[in-house]
Parts: sequence; C-alpha cells; structure tokens
Amino acid sequence: MAIDDLHRLFAPVQLGQVALRNRVFVPGHTTNFGRANQPTDRHVAYHAERARGGVGLIITEAVRVHPTSAGRHISLGSFDDASIPAYAAVATAVHEHGAAIFAQIMHAGRQANGDATRTAAWSASPLPWAAGAHVPHAMGHDDIAVVVEAFAAAARRMRAAGYDGLEVHAGHGHLLQQFLSPSTNLRDDRYGGSPANRLRLTREVLAAVFATAGDLPVGLRVSADEFLPGGLDPRAVLEIVAQLRAEFPLAFVHVSHSAYHGSYSLATQMADMSFGHAPFRHHAALFKREFADLPVLAVCRLDSLPEAAELVAAGDADLVGLARPHIADPHLVRKAMTGRQHEVRSCLACNQGCIGRLETGLPISCVVNPEVGAEREWAAAWSDRPAVRRVLVIGGGPAGLSAALGANRAGHRVTLVEAADRLGGQVELAARVPGRERLGLLTDDLVRDATAAGIEVRLGERVDAATVMTGDFQDVIVATGARPARRELPGGPPVLDLADAVADLIEPAGPVTGTVVVLDDDGTWAAASVAEQLARLGARVHLVSPTASVCARITTYSKLALLRRFAELGVRAQPMRTVRGVDGSTVEFVDVLSGDAVRVDGVSAVVDAGSAIADDELYRALEARPDGPRTHLVGDANAPRTAFEAIYEGRLAGAFLGQYDTEPARRVLLAH
Repeated sequence: MAIDDLHRLFAPVQLGQVALRNRVFVPGHTTNFGRANQPTDRHVAYHAERARGGVGLIITEAVRVHPTSAGRHISLGSFDDASIPAYAAVATAVHEHGAAIFAQIMHAGRQANGDATRTAAWSASPLPWAAGAHVPHAMGHDDIAVVVEAFAAAARRMRAAGYDGLEVHAGHGHLLQQFLSPSTNLRDDRYGGSPANRLRLTREVLAAVFATAGDLPVGLRVSADEFLPGGLDPRAVLEIVAQLRAEFPLAFVHVSHSAYHGSYSLATQMADMSFGHAPFRHHAALFKREFADLPVLAVCRLDSLPEAAELVAAGDADLVGLARPHIADPHLVRKAMTGRQHEVRSCLACNQGCIGRLETGLPISCVVNPEVGAEREWAAAWSDRPAVRRVLVIGGGPAGLSAALGANRAGHRVTLVEAADRLGGQVELAARVPGRERLGLLTDDLVRDATAAGIEVRLGERVDAATVMTGDFQDVIVATGARPARRELPGGPPVLDLADAVADLIEPAGPVTGTVVVLDDDGTWAAASVAEQLARLGARVHLVSPTASVCARITTYSKLALLRRFAELGVRAQPMRTVRGVDGSTVEFVDVLSGDAVRVDGVSAVVDAGSAIADDELYRALEARPDGPRTHLVGDANAPRTAFEAIYEGRLAGAFLGQYDTEPARRVLLAH
C-alpha cells in the first residue's frame, strides 16, 4: 500500500451539511452499557475516547425506536423525551474531541425476543429467526403506524440531543429488512407480496424521518446480500436503494450484508478471522459504481487503516468503518496520522471479548484491550502513581506479558523471565494452527510494547523459589501457565495432547491418514481449530464431547460459519459421548446417558483437547515462604481459561500489585 493511500483516509469529506475531518468512522455496534434502555457514563467515556483517538465520525449503536424492539434493559432506546439528556451527554463528549456523531435508529423486529421485558417480538410474518426462537407477532396496520411514528419521534429526539445526522437501519435482518425480504415477508396485504408493497414500510419510515430531521443528513444502512435462499441479493438491494434515492435525498448509503438468521448468514455479520480480510468489500464497490455521486460507507473485517485505505484508493468506498479495530485500539487514527502506525494494537477478529460477551448479556470488552468500558476509571488509575517497587514476572505468555506491561506503566521496575526460548505461551501454539494465525498478532504486539517500554526480558531461564528468594524483588507475579492433562486410552490408539497434535499432525503439511478422534471437554477453539485442520489434511475426524452442545463456548456468530465448514469437510460431531479404547486402532463412543457404545475402527490417533491443569507449584512454594516477596498468581496458572481472562488478570496484577483496596483499584474493578 502506498503512503498516499493512507493519507487519503485523512482527507475531509462531506455527508450532507456535515463536514467530517477524515474518512474513517466507527460503525454502530452494541455495547450492553445501557441502563433502563438509556446511555450511561460508560457510553460517554467509551465514545469520547474514540473521538479523542482521531476518528472522523461515530455512528451510535442501534437506538431502538419502540419498546417492542428493546428485548433487554441494557440495549439503547428512545421511547420518550426523558431520554434526550442522556443522549446529549454522549454527543457533547464526542464533539469536544472534534468528531461528528450520527444516531442509528432501528427496530430489531423478530429477534427482539422479550425474555427480559416480556414483550412479544414484532415482524412482517410469524417466522422465528432461528429454530427454538420465539414466534413473533405478525404486525397489523395499527402496529405499523405505531412503528412509523416511533421512528419519527426518535429522529426528533436525536436532533434535540445535538446529533449531527441519522442512519436508518434497514439491514442486518432487522424489522425493515424483514418487510423488504421475500424470505421473511409472507404477507398478502399492501405491505407484502410485490417488491413495491414490501418496500412500503421503509418508504413510510423514511418519509416520517425526513419530515422530522430538519437539516440533519439522513442515510440508510442496508444489507447487500442476505445469504438466504429466496432472500435479497445485491441486484434486488441496488434496485431498492435506487427507488428510495429517487424519492428521498439520502445523504449516504452504508453497505453491509447478512440477515439475523440462525444460519451461515449471521456469521458473516461479524466475520471472524476465518474469513480473511475484507471478504465483502465487493458489495460497497457495487453500490459505488451504481451511485457514483452518493457517498458509500463500507464495513466488516477492515482490520487496519492501511487495509481499509485500499477501498478508498480503489474508488470502492468514500468512508471506511472499523468497529472491532476501534474497540481494540481507540487511538488507531491518531497514531497513524502522527507516524505511529507501528504502535497500533491489532484486532484479532476473534469475536471473543466483543460479540462473544454480548451474546451472554455481558458488557462489551476485548481480548487485547481490557480497559474497554472502563476508560475513565483506568485513566484515573494510571495517573495515581504508587511508590516504585521491584517486580519479577515469571512466565512470558499473555498473562505474564500483560502483567509486565501493567507494572511498567504503573511506574515499577520490571523483569520478566521465561523458561522457553521465545515468548507467547499457549497463544504461540494456537497461532500455528492454519486459520488461527491472527492470534500471533497478540504476542507480536505485547512483545513490541514490552521492548519499547524497556522491560528486561530473560529467555531460556527457569527459576525456582530459591532463585527468587536470592533476588531483591518486592513483588513476584507468577504466570507459569498450565500443562495438558492428557488422558490415556488403555488398549486403544495413541493419545496426543494439543502441542503434540500441532507438531506431529498439523505442522508437517501433508496428508493425515485414517480416522482421528478429537476429545473436546471445553467446547473452545482449541479443539475446533485442530479438528478443522485435520479434516483439511485428509483425516476422517470425529469431534467428541460429553456435553449436549457442539463447540459450546464459541460464540454463535463464529460457530455458524464453523459448523458449515465442518459439514463441508465431513467432520462428524459426537455430542454427549465419551471415548473408550478397545485395541490399537479401535475405540468406542459411549453415550453418557444410556451407556450404549458404538465401535469405530481405523483410528490412527486421538487428540485430547480436554481441560488443562494449572502449573502453580512455584506459586505454592513462594506463598509458603513468609519472608518472601508479595506473590500474585495470574492467567492459566491461576485457573486454565483463555487469553481473554489472562490478559485482564495480568493487567490488574501489574497495575495494582494486589492492592485492590485503594480507591483507583476499587473503581476499576467495579467498572468492569
């Protein structure tokens, strides 16, 4: 990429009457920071930090226009004028740092299942979004009139709150798209049947919004492709936009894709690292070619500014949206503009701390940025400088590196010791599995930052309690990780742990013969990624789990794509099964309820991806020494989990060194 391409991102651009300082925007994404469906101080701090980081435009997460779209109290909505001050606080904070802010207004439709609010979801037709989901209420004409008025009222409130523009969400399988799409609109009245009738609700909503918006620019977010049989495709959506543009002065079109549907389509909406960079950029290009004079906003898996700049340089888009990269590093624009692109913290596209948390009803966070959602509290903590202490960190995986960086930032003198000849721990192993390479960016960034901070790093050095006691360290952070708990199958085929499987089966890129059984107790990517790659290398793979769900701890947004790949590769899922060895190449899958067994022959290997065992012996030994330094335990050595927990624990341990009763520490802990 040419430097000039990156500089083009920093050129001003106009959306309606609003001048933006550059062509980079933060697209709407749910945070779960809401309270009583209104913005909170967390929203204020979160968006202010990204505005301070240099972005030109922030588009809010979906502001639901009616209580039937709320679903949960932690989502955002604007149901009456009492919400205006809370939204105004967010807008004011963003404006203080020179960015513009648009409000995205929407009704979620059938997926707004009211488990929390006990409301019925509304939709065009009584079709649930996924198997097992609630059947929505098919809206009557009075309901439709209520929603149209609700859009207008929300637009009026956002204008009163000082927002610079509006984005009407007609994509992602939400209510307007449910009316637009022949796959979800089975009506036979004036709102269904023909394309013109299916378009009617969106036209009525836009007419009401434009009548209320005044001089605010109003744009439209669409899904260029639903990826559903009988659904909307790019040609149909281009025609929809052409008709709407002929009737309304749209300020922009924001081109996304997917439908909120329990299939592969939903996985594309938050495309993870398995998709590769910018897999749907061609959609924006289609709209830019069709509507040359209409600003086109592009989004989804634009992993970095240099990669996003390619779309603007090629004329495929006018603005580029980076949501997850701005979660990972809110200052990525400012860093690039000041020649510090090399300092940007990389988004892994892992979907773990962001959408994975949202799916369980928790606030958004990030594997690589544990300060998300507590920006204000962490800033106060870093400004509180404790007395300098001498800190030893033992272990150079994510937890240890995060702890060393946290302690260094707090002002302490830090030494990190790692027994291996390289840093990274289990993440370094995981990144060696094809398809999971982006995990290596986590280690690369942590090592880069540790080097830049001048932290003393000693590799290939194993320490014990006696060695620690001979040093002059006042605090020791033990981040020694975990070791595999490989189970044997007496009389059965050989059993490999994950490290052995990567080294012996995956890294020597060649055919894998026979059947391979992968034991998965935890339902994480550790087993899933190995199973997928073994299948790509030619093995007949069985993924065996004692639980009722396959890959239970992988977010639905990633799992739906993973399961499609499993199906294409012939991976056989065996839920609610355990494995019993029979002879050298035969095993039995045993039903955990009935005890019935099915014999499988020709098994060349079994990969045990079960739970690991915390390697905490050094911590126990140090803790038993009353005359020793203060000792802290983090990451897998504390309890085997994931990099998400490891980096957070490391950051806390390094920043506060166990002194969690201080006011700055209490505020940070409560904020999360």
